[in-house]
Amino acid sequence: MKVLIIGGTSFIGPAVVQRLVDTGHEVTVFNRGQTPADLPEGVGRITGTREEVGEFRGQFEKLAPDVAIDMRPMSARDIQLVVAAVKGIVARIVAISSMDVYRAFGRLTGAEPGTPVDLPLNEDSPLREKLFPYRSEDGLPADDPNAWREDYDKILVERVVLGDPELPGTILRLPMVYGPRDRQHRFRSFVKRMDDGRPAIPLAESYASWRSSWGFVDDIAAAIALCATDERAAGRLYTLSETGHPTMADIVRLLADKIGWNGRIVTVPDDAQPPGMNTAQHLAGDSSRIRRELGYQEVTPRDEAWERTITWELEGGPPVSPAEFDYEAEDELLNKYG
Repeated sequence: MKVLIIGGTSFIGPAVVQRLVDTGHEVTVFNRGQTPADLPEGVGRITGTREEVGEFRGQFEKLAPDVAIDMRPMSARDIQLVVAAVKGIVARIVAISSMDVYRAFGRLTGAEPGTPVDLPLNEDSPLREKLFPYRSEDGLPADDPNAWREDYDKILVERVVLGDPELPGTILRLPMVYGPRDRQHRFRSFVKRMDDGRPAIPLAESYASWRSSWGFVDDIAAAIALCATDERAAGRLYTLSETGHPTMADIVRLLADKIGWNGRIVTVPDDAQPPGMNTAQHLAGDSSRIRRELGYQEVTPRDEAWERTITWELEGGPPVSPAEFDYEAEDELLNKYG
């Protein structure tokens, strides 16, 4: 099968490319060419911006891909540009969405007041009522690095993909993804403290018990590749999540076990170390549908996933901000509550 990937050189993209190549598919990546990526030999490259994607329709016609994957549609316009560029060429399109479409996310951030949404979250759970979850009150200029936040909304992306009768689409709602190349460094705060030999790690009480959905990057990539190559995914919407939803304290204990850290977890009152979100609302998702319909299962042994993640957190990415690890202030907190 020929696969055209829009994006594909950042966090999850290279893993998707590798998975498709490993399973015998021909891959071409369309992107800006600004992100270095070690892609497998034989992978095609077309360089252009999303705004320019329509200008490459002739090349896409010659390439004749069977399916397109949009790895990073951030707004309705983003996905509309891609759909227009590939409609009539590909048989299907796969677009990456997020669990931030759920009403539970609005409850978590405080943008949508109300009681916690019932769990687990699945494809039929209620969506946010308030659009544009990251839009600023005053707006950002177009040249601001965070200007994408102004029009970002995966709900609108999903409507475009699943609402076009001429181009069957598939949506995957991703959990919080971790592993090599994760520029958010979701676990660095814990891993660095352990590597620095800290005697204890403080966690706000409600954050320590908070649960969410997670996915290792290579496993998420396997799910995306599966949806791209299995025709049964046409017209379907899938929520991705590892089975089981550990608390944040559970995750810290797991990391401690892998690293060999013997320190303590100290829970502190929320007013001493605010969690920054409404942790009464969990984000635990149910991935039963994709497992049942497509036979999806994780491809990476858990031990390997965590070992590779720890290595990345210790070695990868930009320098750590000293302010993030103010151990003097942290010691005062631990002395008071630990």
